[in-house]
Amino acid sequence: MKVWLSIFTSPVRVVRIKKKKGKVKLRRQMLKVKMALRQESAETKSMLIIYRKYTMGLATEEEMSVANAQFFDVIKGLGIGVFALLPFAPLTIPIAIKLGRMVGVEILPSSFVTLEKPTKSRITIKDE
Repeated sequence: MKVWLSIFTSPVRVVRIKKKKGKVKLRRQMLKVKMALRQESAETKSMLIIYRKYTMGLATEEEMSVANAQFFDVIKGLGIGVFALLPFAPLTIPIAIKLGRMVGVEILPSSFVTLEKPTKSRITIKDE
């Protein structure tokens, strides 16, 4: 009976561990999305403040370029929203992002784009 019990408990334990690992991974991904949405919201609020200053004639060229860049990010977000309404959205959105990157166009807003990790470069010391 002990042999049967050890054979049976091992797969159950593995399934429990995988389930917990999947929950943790999903939670991390959702927190990343939450942080990106929070950043996007703050940038959009500042964009609206800059546009309000522009209507009064108080905005500088630098502020306007920042506001216009954020406006393009908002437009990108709306474009992705169209794909979210289509059937098979979990398939169409990643495919659209991949195709856009292959062509050289980033269709995700800037807060959702993850920066690539810098690769370790070898430092060479030159003798003089």
